[in-house]
Amino acid sequence: MQVKIKTFGVARDILGSREVSWSTASKTIGELKTELQARHPALKNLNSLFVAVNHAYAPDDHVLTETDEVALIPPVSGG
Repeated sequence: MQVKIKTFGVARDILGSREVSWSTASKTIGELKTELQARHPALKNLNSLFVAVNHAYAPDDHVLTETDEVALIPPVSGG
């Protein structure tokens, strides 16, 4: 299946683009995160990585569909 992945912050730097179309056999967010970390090992170094699906935070057991828009939201700092 193809999913659209939007990236923010350091996740954008790691994946190299603001938005990618990702071909995956992953069925859940957890599987997708594992697949992304295998292809982009620097993602493993993040303290946390939140994932949103269709503009709402999603747990690792959330089941993906081809029409989903996934967003990778790394930790942010500021003041």
